[in-house]
Amino acid sequence: MNWQYRPFSNPAIWQLECTPQAQGLSILAGSLGRVMPVWYGLCLALLALESFLHRNEAALASLLTATLIWAVVVIFSISALVPINNRIASLKTATPTPGWRQDHKKWDSLNRVRILLLVVAFLTFTYALVA
Repeated sequence: MNWQYRPFSNPAIWQLECTPQAQGLSILAGSLGRVMPVWYGLCLALLALESFLHRNEAALASLLTATLIWAVVVIFSISALVPINNRIASLKTATPTPGWRQDHKKWDSLNRVRILLLVVAFLTFTYALVA
């Protein structure tokens, strides 16, 4: 294991041998691939609804900003993360495809960007509701 690289996912997975590691990541990628679109879509719809309900209040600008950031995250996820996630989810074979570890590291790095954007959206949303 490269100690310079600290994966965002469970560090215990990185301690497994190559094949079980790929199979574990495949299971996680498949599960997240089914749940995340529903969660992201529902959250985006609720943010848009909240923006609509507060359309005549001072909080509108912050709510629209949070909604826009969330929409950017959805587009970013679909365009950058989903293709990598699908490749990782297909690693169920006994011999993982070459480059799967690089795919996971790339996904992990891009996921950190996504999480940062989601934190900013959440903080902006919280500010809108508190202010």
